[in-house]
Amino acid sequence: MEQRVWHKHYDAGVRPSLVYEELVLPERLERSAEAYPDAPAVLFLGCRLTYRQLKDQVDRLATALAALGVTRETRVAIHLPNLPQTVIAYYAVLSLGGQVVMTNPLYVERELEHQWNDAGCELAITADFLFATRLRHIRSRLPIKHYVVASIPEYLPFPLRQIAPLKLRRMKPPAVARVAPGPGVHFFRKLVDATEPDPPAVAIALDDIAALQYTGGTTGVSKGAMLTHRNLTVNVQQCITWLHCAHGSEVVLSALPLFHVFGMTVCMNFPIGAAAAMVLLPNPRDIPALVKAVTRDRVTLFMGVPAMFNAINEYPGIEHKDIRSVKSCFSGSAPLPIAVTERFEALTGSHIVEGFGLTETSPVTHVNPMGGLRKTGSIGIPFPDTDSKVVDLETGTRTLPAGEAGELLIKGPQVMAGYWNMPNDTADVLRDGWLHTGDIATIDEDGYHRIVGRKKDMIIVSGYNVYPDEVDGVLMKHPAVLEAATIGVTDPKRGESIKSYIVLKPGEHATAEQVIAYCRSNLAAYKVPRLVEFRDSLPKSGILKILRMTLREEEQAKVAASAPA
Repeated sequence: MEQRVWHKHYDAGVRPSLVYEELVLPERLERSAEAYPDAPAVLFLGCRLTYRQLKDQVDRLATALAALGVTRETRVAIHLPNLPQTVIAYYAVLSLGGQVVMTNPLYVERELEHQWNDAGCELAITADFLFATRLRHIRSRLPIKHYVVASIPEYLPFPLRQIAPLKLRRMKPPAVARVAPGPGVHFFRKLVDATEPDPPAVAIALDDIAALQYTGGTTGVSKGAMLTHRNLTVNVQQCITWLHCAHGSEVVLSALPLFHVFGMTVCMNFPIGAAAAMVLLPNPRDIPALVKAVTRDRVTLFMGVPAMFNAINEYPGIEHKDIRSVKSCFSGSAPLPIAVTERFEALTGSHIVEGFGLTETSPVTHVNPMGGLRKTGSIGIPFPDTDSKVVDLETGTRTLPAGEAGELLIKGPQVMAGYWNMPNDTADVLRDGWLHTGDIATIDEDGYHRIVGRKKDMIIVSGYNVYPDEVDGVLMKHPAVLEAATIGVTDPKRGESIKSYIVLKPGEHATAEQVIAYCRSNLAAYKVPRLVEFRDSLPKSGILKILRMTLREEEQAKVAASAPA
């Protein structure tokens, strides 16, 4: 690895280039099960699976899936919230050389049809309530030959297993359902219990495709990023090295959705690689359950996004909860306000580092050092063996000097092989070995990176470029503001005007005029919002990332509705 300015800020023991163990993820599970057979691997409500038990369940399911026709390169959809079955299914499919297609349980029929038909999935592992409400009546439009149906209570101990369905049926919508047996329908726990663990031996190459990880579709049609076994195992090893975790003793909060690439790597693959316990939570928005899990299971590593840290800070009576087992935190997906960082660290005694990644990079590429210089508000510095630079927005070929904003380019062993069945899109983003991210960033004199926006989010006001992240960063410092999102709206005079959507903290009050005046004191005049709309909540993705695209679509719909017929 060529020497870079940021290498001097690496923690002691972290080298610019690592020696990677050439183990695919199922082999990492096998190693953890051999070294720590009785250590907890999965904690889910009252369920506790040791590494020996997890490996046994994976082998049993892999044997059953092989009998259903899953072989090398069979695409298998995993359509589940964070459950023990999700982890078991993921590693069972990979151990057969199959390719996982992690699918958001919130997807509507159109999204399911696009993803599974595009990927050519032949088998789906889903939940009973999802099969009953989303899949059963569209089976003829899907390529799936076999459905393996899981149920939330089936891994719970007695008497929770008997009690849980009563509560799950009362939820809105219900989170349990009766599914009748029939052709092509199989039941997860019955398959596992009835099958001896004797999976076929499969030689898996590091450059084989392990996952088709679909992008969120926030910038157009959702695309399947082809992540190889090398991409995934390298990123796990980079995370383990960077976070200085102790093998066999960490407890990881796994509340981020495992179907999302961030959750998949840092909440599932990373814990298994480090023989850590993962505390599975199906709903990251359920803050009482999250706080309870941290206190009950003595979480040591908190993997989160700003909305989660903020929600815990604001949780009533949090000062009286014992959450000081948390020692290290990794925050991604959006900038973390300084006030949120300081409050959470004071409550826990922990240390938060911000990082960055993309679906196309498995995902982690940048993180602030754990023990060295931390620049709050930055995404930190590139991982070992990872290079990055900023280029001009016009041609994408001229490398920009320190402090100048341009498109972020990344190169490294965690970068995808390309997009599934989309050679033109692949060629557009992978050029000369560099991934063109579409993110606008700056790099300072120490090599620390800051994301200032996305090319498609950039607002042009009277010819001036405005980056929404900068405006939101100022708004989030206002003492009354809980969340903020800024977009550009059509303006006949300026091209675009700036509109900010704001959620106030409980019990706080502010007017649009007060918010705008605050921005005038902290931003250049052309960056100040002209419009402010207060809301009770903002649209978010499954990983709690604010969806500016949804806000733009709402504005476009308003304009269309008001246009003369």
